[in-house]
Amino acid sequence: MTTPYRITIICLGNICRSPIGEAVLRDRIAEVGLTEQITVDSAGTGDWHIGQGANAKSITTLNQHGYQLDHTARQITPSWFDAIDLALVMDTNNYTDVAALIKTSGSQVELRMMRAFDPALIGIAEPDPALDVPDPYHGTLEDFTAVLKMIEAASDGLVTELALRVS
Repeated sequence: MTTPYRITIICLGNICRSPIGEAVLRDRIAEVGLTEQITVDSAGTGDWHIGQGANAKSITTLNQHGYQLDHTARQITPSWFDAIDLALVMDTNNYTDVAALIKTSGSQVELRMMRAFDPALIGIAEPDPALDVPDPYHGTLEDFTAVLKMIEAASDGLVTELALRVS
């Protein structure tokens, strides 16, 4: 058996956007039967929430839309990148921060913005604020649902591409 293709979804604190991304992408990967070939996890660039669960509004939003997630927040460091194939970030600030971490690591990791895989946004050069998934941390449940919808659209596009990458 070969090593699975590893995707890490990254936001700022690893309690809102990246856990939602992790749950949705895992679900989409399972739907197309690629769970043996692709693994998905998540992390944050900051250390404020290490060891905590996902934001309550993230969990509520996921549960209301049929997703499950058991999550503990983690912080990404340069040592992670030797084992990552694709780093997916949620916004341009995360992109800049993760690009610096990858450079420090000396690893060859593909760095992409999550929404770059949304079929409606294909062609926007990364990094671009038009591809940002806004941080809903201080927002309402409706803000979290809007983030979920963005991530679902991007995940649908990404899974189509991933099927080609791992086959």
